[in-house]
Amino acid sequence: MADVKPTASAVKANTTVQHQKSSNSISWIAPLSCVILGYIIWRFVLGSPSNFTQPDTTSFFWPQHKGLKPTAGFAKMYEGGIIVPILIGCFLTVLTFVIERFLTVKRAAGAGNIGEFIRKIQYHLANKEIDKAIAECDKQQGSVGNVMKSGLRTYKEMITNTELSTDQKVMNIQKSVEETTALELPMLEKNLVFLSTIASVATLLGLLGTVLGMIKSFSALGDEGGGEAAKELSKGISEALFNTALGIGTSAIAIIFYNMFTTKIDSVTHGIDESGFTLTQSFAANYK
Repeated sequence: MADVKPTASAVKANTTVQHQKSSNSISWIAPLSCVILGYIIWRFVLGSPSNFTQPDTTSFFWPQHKGLKPTAGFAKMYEGGIIVPILIGCFLTVLTFVIERFLTVKRAAGAGNIGEFIRKIQYHLANKEIDKAIAECDKQQGSVGNVMKSGLRTYKEMITNTELSTDQKVMNIQKSVEETTALELPMLEKNLVFLSTIASVATLLGLLGTVLGMIKSFSALGDEGGGEAAKELSKGISEALFNTALGIGTSAIAIIFYNMFTTKIDSVTHGIDESGFTLTQSFAANYK
């Protein structure tokens, strides 16, 4: 009996996009560096011996300076305690990631209005001018443009393909768009977790610093007693509240910018989704 060889079916080899693990060293270097910088500001700027009438020269890590000079009002934050440098570090971390996310999101948004860009692509596709549509993507230079350009290249290949059905061609275009989207979206959302985390933690750290300061103040009141102790209590409470102010202020800034970035990212994501829909619908309508 003659051997029967299986019929080889024409299968298009789809190139899979390799997800490269991009270095994200800033995610651990920045917070650590900011906390260290926060301590330096607290210890050597706010806690400079020149700001106090009775500086402590015996301790290095946490000198117990006393007698704040009238000209050093801002240095009152130093007496808020050891939580203050952590809060300053949180604030600097927020600023770092706000700048980093702002540059990234701005680059991802590209040039011009996303809606206008998609309308231009739709116009070129309706006129079957694929090369002009690709040229528009080069001008856009954003995540939407990158996704659209990847889909348009597959779109152009599928026009001349005679082996696949229309549905298979549309699926290939959609797959190309999805693969490029899978590379673009993580870059947009990266490091936002720091803003959302600090937005919650900063307030708690501020309250912790305030509670520790209040405990210290009331303890001094119990030990000393008298009118002088009441004066020191009022002073201690005022110093402790610096923790609350720093925590709430840092949290507010983190929340504002987090919401701002997520709104902008949602706009880019919507543009990417609309890009994929535009390509598949256009191909299905023009190349049945």
